[in-house]
Amino acid sequence: MRGDKVGGTPKEPTITTPASLAYAEGFVSEDHLATEARLRAETVGVVPIGIGAGAALQFLAGLVQAKAVVELGTGTGVSGLWLFGGMQSDGVLTSVDLEAENQRLARDAFVAAGIPSQRFRLIAGSALDVITRLTDHAYDLVFIDADKLEYGEYFEEAIRLVRPGGVMVFANALLRDKVADPAQRDAETVTIRELGKRVAEDERLRSILLPMSDGLLAAQLLG
Repeated sequence: MRGDKVGGTPKEPTITTPASLAYAEGFVSEDHLATEARLRAETVGVVPIGIGAGAALQFLAGLVQAKAVVELGTGTGVSGLWLFGGMQSDGVLTSVDLEAENQRLARDAFVAAGIPSQRFRLIAGSALDVITRLTDHAYDLVFIDADKLEYGEYFEEAIRLVRPGGVMVFANALLRDKVADPAQRDAETVTIRELGKRVAEDERLRSILLPMSDGLLAAQLLG
């Protein structure tokens, strides 16, 4: 029987409080290298994923034993460091970002972490231009933290790129509490809300929406 009971009556699901969300967000700590990369992000105006989302990425990369990962939105390397923490020791990260300076900072972060240069491929350019040239079903995990207005197009490409059993993950799936509010109808919010509906209804996928760090929408391509 599902659900807890009090006096034989099923309890309503507990609403998670901000204090509990904050506790969960800090449940796994971030090492000093990721923290330094996070500080560098502030200097170039980049908003990296939160610690909770980073821990979730690391966990998912480990679950699928990721050896080949695509990342859209390199930033200064915060998410990349978390991904490397869950990837296989010979795994390769292909990361795309419009800003070459961001990627220079990410490269510095990876080198400082002792990650060999052959384990990462940093490509400066438009995410849609680059991702369309990558090989079908060749990746264990695709992480997307790029232009929110292009999330629909990224989804189609992620379906093509990820192998059966692999996972795609979208950052900012709650978009600062706007997605859950039907009154919010700006273009970014509508795009992400529609993406969530598409993912949830797609019979090729098994999906979950995690409330960590502004939301992570994760979906596994069924075999």
